[in-house]
Amino acid sequence: MQTALRVTFRHMERSVALEQRIQELTRKLEHHCDRLTRCHVVVDSPIGSHCHHGAFQVHLELTMPGSVLHASNTPLRLPEHADAYIALGDAFEAAKQQLMDRDAVH
Repeated sequence: MQTALRVTFRHMERSVALEQRIQELTRKLEHHCDRLTRCHVVVDSPIGSHCHHGAFQVHLELTMPGSVLHASNTPLRLPEHADAYIALGDAFEAAKQQLMDRDAVH
C-alpha cells in the first residue's frame, strides 16, 4: 500500500479486524486512483453517542495532489449500518464513486 493510512476509532476500542478490513478497502481504492497520498478513516460507534440512531458512522478523508475528497456512509442512514463492516463498505463505495466521477470530469 502506497497511501499513508490513519484510522481513528471514536466511542469504541481499537479493532484489529476492522483495521485490516480498512487496509483492504484502501488498497482497492488505490486501484481506482493511483494518486492517493493519504487516507484518514474515522469509525464512530453508536455506543456512547446518542446521535447515531444505533448505526456506525464512517468518514473518509482522501488526499491527492491538489485536492481533498470527503466521503461517508452517513447520508444513507441504513439500519444495516448497525454492522460496522457494512458501514465501512458503504463509505468506501461512496469514496470510490466520487473518485470515478472525479476522473470522468478530468
